[in-house]
Amino acid sequence: MKNLPQVSVFKVLRNSAQILKNPLPFHHKNFEKLGDTFEITTLGDGKLIFSRNPEVVKQVLQKKQKSFSKSKLQTKDLAKYIGHGLLTSEGEHWRTHRRMIQPKFHLKNLKSLLGIIHQAIEDELDVVEPNQEQDIFGLMGDVAFKVVAKSLFNALDIDEPMAKLKAIAEENQLMLIKEMRQPYLKWWFKVSGKIGAALNKSEMAREILNELIEQRIASQQKSTDLLDMLLEATYEDGSKMPRNQLIDELFILFTAGYETTANALSFTLYFVAKDKNLQNQLFDEVSKLDSETIKMEDLQRLSLTQSSINEAMRLYPPAYFIDRVAVEEVEIAGFQFKKNSLVLLSLYELHRYKNFWNKPASYSGSRFKDFEDKKHSDYYYPFGAGPRMCIGNAFATYEMIMVVATLIKKYHISTEMESVEINPMITLKPKEVKLRFKKRKSPSISA
Repeated sequence: MKNLPQVSVFKVLRNSAQILKNPLPFHHKNFEKLGDTFEITTLGDGKLIFSRNPEVVKQVLQKKQKSFSKSKLQTKDLAKYIGHGLLTSEGEHWRTHRRMIQPKFHLKNLKSLLGIIHQAIEDELDVVEPNQEQDIFGLMGDVAFKVVAKSLFNALDIDEPMAKLKAIAEENQLMLIKEMRQPYLKWWFKVSGKIGAALNKSEMAREILNELIEQRIASQQKSTDLLDMLLEATYEDGSKMPRNQLIDELFILFTAGYETTANALSFTLYFVAKDKNLQNQLFDEVSKLDSETIKMEDLQRLSLTQSSINEAMRLYPPAYFIDRVAVEEVEIAGFQFKKNSLVLLSLYELHRYKNFWNKPASYSGSRFKDFEDKKHSDYYYPFGAGPRMCIGNAFATYEMIMVVATLIKKYHISTEMESVEINPMITLKPKEVKLRFKKRKSPSISA
């Protein structure tokens, strides 16, 4: 049995300022020096196991997933802000609601949402300013935010309440990041009232969601949105979801549904703006798309568009770490994982691993065009894997294809940025992505 290479608590403390700002360079140095799996000792959380080993990732998420559970980071720390829904629950509670909600994200239901998604995208992209350099990270956040909001609450007046929800979610994420990266200061966050203030904001968010539910029920209107689907969903005994649980699920779908998509779109459009040849090819592909009546079958034919998005998520996976806790002692890849070991799987490192990818640090928009699942499935996890794979992966994929296709069809995109600075929060964000949009005058793109 191999011993886990160690990173001491003193090394962690010496690098605490860098870790708080961006922990990825610190972890990369450890991976390069110590190997694909190592253990870190911290003051607040004890020992943490980090791994980019594809066998460890596959075993933890899939083959031996029953030996692992989600960590308290999600089931307690995150849950206290956004509730106990699919993202933050475990055990039978999770299994029950996964079985209940999963069918609502099947393709036949997504087809009924395409019109809502398309209209929300068109409305938000109207604010693009031609020939003006603008930071599109905020714009993509607004687009993804509107898509999720309209998909959840299409028949309601939602602009003001959704803006409040977005602000609360972003403020509380900052609080959670501080708790994660400075665990030795949790006592101070509590006694100073910072955590209490954040929890009060979460209660405000729940009240907003409850009011929207009340409005929908009182209106007696039927819609094809996700709220109606969840209101009509039943357990095996035929009973409906309790109100508190419904609020939890809506809060999590809203919070998780817009930020990851906004991140992936921002990175994708940056790379497309940098690669003129790719942009020409994308335009040729999307120019055949009927802007008025977008169908699922049309989107499924945009293989290069989807490939360009997949490649951006390879380099910058929104969920750049996946955490799990061993519920029993288990052996994987020659290492003994003790019971209660906290394991952090680095998808950021795995997606850039030189042993598995050709030119891993370079963006290649066509890399996934003729994607073979068997070839890369052990090294590529943009939506996670196994039973806990993101329930909204198809929803997010079609939304992103539609956004990229809509923009490419209307604009030639350029940028003067040489690189994008990242901002690792709960998800992997760009700090800014400055692009310029020039309206197309002909079917070809001028250099």
